[in-house]
Amino acid sequence: MKAKARKPKKIKMKTKKTFAKRSKLTGTGKLKVQHNYVSHFAANKSHKQKMHLAKSTTAHSTDLKRDRQLLQG
Repeated sequence: MKAKARKPKKIKMKTKKTFAKRSKLTGTGKLKVQHNYVSHFAANKSHKQKMHLAKSTTAHSTDLKRDRQLLQG
C-alpha cells in the first residue's frame, strides 16, 4: 500500500508589529504615518518646521505596496 502524498503547508506571512504600531490604515485605504526627522537635532530646526513635522501624513504611493505587505498577516 502506497503512502499518501501530503500537501505542503501554506506559509502565512506575519504582521510586522513594529510597523503596525507606527502606522494606521485609513477608511479609504491610505496609510497614515508620522514624519521622520522630528526629534534629532531639533535645535537646528525652525518652530514652523517642527510644527509641520509633528502632524501625521499619508505614506507615499511608491511605498504602499511594500508597506501593505508588512501589515498583512
